[in-house]
Amino acid sequence: MNILAAYVVPHPPIIVSEIGQGEEKITEETINAYREIANEIDLLKPDTIIISTPHNIMYQDYFHVSPGGAAQGTFAQFGHPELHYQVTYDQELREKIIQKATAEHLSVGTLGEKDARLDHGVMVPLSFLKGIQNIIRLSLSGEDFLTHYRYGNIIQEVVNESNKKVVFIASGDLSHVLKKDGPYGFEKEGPLFDEKITDILSRGAFDELLEIKESFASKAKECGLRSFIMMAGFLDGLDIHSELLSYEGPFGVGYAVAKYEVYGVDQTKKYSEKYQSNETKKVKSKKLKEDAYVALARKSLEYYLVHHKYLDPPKELPKELLKEQKAVFVTIKKYGRLRGCIGTLQPTKKHIANEIIHNAVSAGLRDPRFPEVRIDELDDLTYSVDVLSPPEDVKSIDELDPNQYGVIVLTSRKSGLLLPNLEGIDTVDEQLKIAKQKANIDEGEDYAIKRFKVVRHH
Repeated sequence: MNILAAYVVPHPPIIVSEIGQGEEKITEETINAYREIANEIDLLKPDTIIISTPHNIMYQDYFHVSPGGAAQGTFAQFGHPELHYQVTYDQELREKIIQKATAEHLSVGTLGEKDARLDHGVMVPLSFLKGIQNIIRLSLSGEDFLTHYRYGNIIQEVVNESNKKVVFIASGDLSHVLKKDGPYGFEKEGPLFDEKITDILSRGAFDELLEIKESFASKAKECGLRSFIMMAGFLDGLDIHSELLSYEGPFGVGYAVAKYEVYGVDQTKKYSEKYQSNETKKVKSKKLKEDAYVALARKSLEYYLVHHKYLDPPKELPKELLKEQKAVFVTIKKYGRLRGCIGTLQPTKKHIANEIIHNAVSAGLRDPRFPEVRIDELDDLTYSVDVLSPPEDVKSIDELDPNQYGVIVLTSRKSGLLLPNLEGIDTVDEQLKIAKQKANIDEGEDYAIKRFKVVRHH
C-alpha cells in the first residue's frame, strides 16, 4: 500500500514557538498533537508529502498545483523573516496527478501562479516535521464538495499506480467565529460547525462531509472544509483507523488535529459512489414530479446541447405558457449546488414558453460565474423556474421579507437582483448585502430598492 497515512492539521502561526513567544502554550493540546503526528511521519519515512492548503492561490473552477522544482517561504508577514523554509516539489508525481485529473474532466494544472512563496498553510506543518523536503502543494477551488472529493480520489489512484510512499496532510482551520472577543466575532453557526466536523473527523464518516450545506459552512467562516474533503477522497475505499487527537478554540478559531492510519482496502467505504448514487436517485425522483414549466426548462437545455439550436415550444403546453408574457428566471443546480441562473426583469419574448426556453439555455451556457454545462452533466441537474410579478418601489426596508419578496437594488448605472426564499439568506440585511454585491454597489453609495414576488416551479 503506497498510501501510508493522512492527517488533518490547523495552521495558526502562533503555535510556532518563535512566533508565539509564550502565547502558544494556550494551544498546548494542539502542539502536543502536532508533535505526535510529526513523530509518526518521521517513522513512516514517506517519499512525498501531499499538502492541501486554503491559503495559496484559489480559482473558482480550477485546481492550482504549485509549479516548478522548488519553493521557499518565511514568516516575514508575521514578524519573523528569519524563520525560513525550503522544499522541493515532486514533479513526476505532480505531472501524473495533473494528467489523470485532466483525463477525468477536472480542470487541474500549474497555470496561474501569482506568488511562488510557501504560504502559512504549508509552513506551519513544515515547522513541526523533521527533515521533510519533497512535497506537492495543492490549492483548493470554488468547485463543489463532491468535485474536491473526486480530486482526492484521483490522487489516490495516481499514488497507487506509482512507486512512491505518500502521506497526505489536509491543512485547514475550522470556524473563525467562535467567540465575541475573537478577531472575527461570534456567529451561532461557528460552534455548531466545529462540533459537527470534529465528530465526523473522529469517526472517519467522510460521507457526512459531502452532506454539509455550503451555506452553513459559509456562515461558520471556516477555511479547511474543502481541504478535509479532498483528503477524504484520497482515503476513499480504504480501511482506516480514525482518531481525533485534539480540538481547541482559544482564540475564537477552531483547531483540530486528526490522524488516519491506513490498513488496506475496504470497498464498503466507497463514499463518493454511494453519494452519487443517492443523488442520482433524488434527481430521477424529482424529474418524475416536474410540472410543465420545469420540464420545459430541462428539455430546452438538453435539446440545445444536442442540436445546437433552440427548442420550438411544444404545442401541448398549458395555454398560459403560450399566451402570457412574464419575466422568468431559470435556476439550475447540480447535487443541490447552484450551477447556473439567468433571467429577465421584464418580459422579452412573446410568451412565457419562449422566455423559459431562452433563459434555460442561457443559465446552462452563459452564466459568467460557471463553466458551460456539459452533456455528461445533464443527468445530474435539477431545474426550477421563477415567474416574476412586476417589480414595485420600496420606501422602507420594513416592506421587505427575504422569504416572500425578491429584491432589485438600483443606481443610475448599476442594478442587482436576488430571488426570494433562498437557502442561507434569512434576513433583509443579508438579502440586500448580496444584492448590492451582485450590482457592485459600494458601501455608502445611494441606491433604490424594488421588490417582487415569484411563483416558483420546482
